[in-house]
Amino acid sequence: MPKKVHQSSIRKALINLIMLITAICLSLSISISTYLSVKEQKQLIISKLVILSEIVAFDASNSVINDDRQTEEKRLKSFDKIPLIKNIHIYSIEKKSQQPAFFISFNAKKTPPVPLKIDSINELKTPNIINDHIELIRPIYNNKELVGYVYMRGSLESLDDYIKQKIFIDILLTLLILVVVYFIAIKVQKRIAKPIEQLSMLLQGVSKNHNYDARAPATNVKEITALSNSLNIMLTRTQRQLKRHEKDKEEIKQLNQSLEGKVNQRTIALREANQELLATLERMHQYQTQIVENEKMASLGQMVAGVAHEVNTPIGLGITSSTLLRDKLADVRISFDEKKLTSNQLKRFIDEGIENLDLIYRSLNRVADLISNFKKVAVIQDDGAKTHINIHKLISDILISIHSELIVKKPTITINCPTDLIVQSKPEPLQQIFQQLLLNSIIHGFVGIENNKIVIDIEQAQEHIIITYSDNGQGVDKTNQTRNFDYLVTIKRGERASGRGNALV
Repeated sequence: MPKKVHQSSIRKALINLIMLITAICLSLSISISTYLSVKEQKQLIISKLVILSEIVAFDASNSVINDDRQTEEKRLKSFDKIPLIKNIHIYSIEKKSQQPAFFISFNAKKTPPVPLKIDSINELKTPNIINDHIELIRPIYNNKELVGYVYMRGSLESLDDYIKQKIFIDILLTLLILVVVYFIAIKVQKRIAKPIEQLSMLLQGVSKNHNYDARAPATNVKEITALSNSLNIMLTRTQRQLKRHEKDKEEIKQLNQSLEGKVNQRTIALREANQELLATLERMHQYQTQIVENEKMASLGQMVAGVAHEVNTPIGLGITSSTLLRDKLADVRISFDEKKLTSNQLKRFIDEGIENLDLIYRSLNRVADLISNFKKVAVIQDDGAKTHINIHKLISDILISIHSELIVKKPTITINCPTDLIVQSKPEPLQQIFQQLLLNSIIHGFVGIENNKIVIDIEQAQEHIIITYSDNGQGVDKTNQTRNFDYLVTIKRGERASGRGNALV
């Protein structure tokens, strides 16, 4: 029983694809924009705090020199109106020890005091962000003489509010764009899916009712319009051929009636001619039989060629089917012109024509599934987890599993690999690689069964291993070397070779 192929709707696939791409692009752009905005806003807050600390340092120089704590305390209270600033310390330089000492401090309302930062002066000369606060220290100069330091601690609450507002706006904008893109995607999928459904219904009607007068309308999709034109040409030629056949059938009937009268009148005179005619007809029958056999071989060759091309796309298969039907029409016409047309040949032509139309119909029904899976042909879906693998044992197990294939060419296989070499990887891809390389040597490399050699060298290079696979086969022709790893490329089609091995490797 053939494996059931999962089918999906082209409508759903288009909408999902457009929405996915839009969502990814929006996520990336919004993430980058938010990151840069937050970074810029944080830099603005730091710059503002630096400027304020420079102002405090400039104003506090006279107070520190004159030891005027009361004036400086009144000046610092004015910072209550600036939500950014939470704590301010002013340190003076003692004349004797030349060490900083506490001079005065400021704490915003509902803000607890912070410990003295005398030991962290050098560290805080560069603004430092701790949790949701920024700390920095700036020197106080009087006529280029260092007289003290200003410590300032600011809050990042405004940055948090900015981030929340930014995220809220971005979410609203994202939802709005996704809604708009969803409606656009619906219109796009209608534009593509509707013509395909119309073509499918048309072909279904032609196949069921033999209504060759039907014609596929033009669409707004260039490729589907080209397919419709080809289908219309095929239907037109089929209709003409059927009409011509009816006309020829009537003419043959009339000629037969006339011939019967002449035969009755000239029976004796034409007896010898009839004998010769019978011999000629016998030879013609033999020639006709040979022609039929040739047509069968030609049909078989076309079918094999079609299989060899692996039916690249359903649309291509539909065009190939229509071309094949056109060729059959030409063969029937040649047979008719040469007076070799038989009822069996005509019946076979009609049966094959219906089969070709059915094939086109089935191909169009599969087009949605083939489009969604176009880039996934012959790809191993390996979701296994990594595990510890003994390379030597893995190769030995593979040789045992394909022993029946290897014994055909009887190669001598040499494995240069430490028996205790363990790697952490996924076993399925490695197994596929070794198996395809070995089968490639058996099918393509070796011609005879003598002196066939395969060498597998494996060596460890720090955290990696280097695998060198070689055989003494006939090699790859220069004309095929550039396409050696292309999908479905092989020189031995029909001999267990599908053209997928090197592509998988």
